[in-house]
Amino acid sequence: MATGHTDPQRRARIVAATLDLIAEEGVAGVSHRKIAARADVPLGSMTYHFDGIDDLLREAFRHFTGHIVALFDAYLAPAADPDQARAAVADLIHTLSGGSGRDLVLTQELYTLAARRPAYRELTQEWMAHSRTHLERHFDPGTARQLDALIEGLTLHRALAQEPHDRALTLEAVTRITGGDRL
Repeated sequence: MATGHTDPQRRARIVAATLDLIAEEGVAGVSHRKIAARADVPLGSMTYHFDGIDDLLREAFRHFTGHIVALFDAYLAPAADPDQARAAVADLIHTLSGGSGRDLVLTQELYTLAARRPAYRELTQEWMAHSRTHLERHFDPGTARQLDALIEGLTLHRALAQEPHDRALTLEAVTRITGGDRL
């Protein structure tokens, strides 16, 4: 276990361990003891750095949503026109729905927590607002709102499908929502 008075990465390790544990066992599987063991920190560090499990969960999910918002920025910032933005959104959907599934699990865990406990809806509202801000650089606010929902839905459908749809279908859906020419 990490010891000593100076451990500037301890709080970050606790947050990372919390997200890893949520991804593996769900929010219901999270405890101070499990997180401390995963982060390789003394159990007392949990209460030193966080005012309880809710404070820790909020911080962990805030870190996670920041990661997803950064993905939105990485894909959408370079787009110079609506066609490039549409292509970037399609690429983003395919990135979010591919890979290990960790981000998908964390997303669904946050949504479930927010559905059960309204205090967590602040996080989902902030996340949606940030996502729409990136989309509104390329599309009007109403379209950005619809597109944000489409991204969530297509990501979930692609990730869970036994035979996920291809990028052409994704781009067609994005183009329809954004008022571009039909493919």
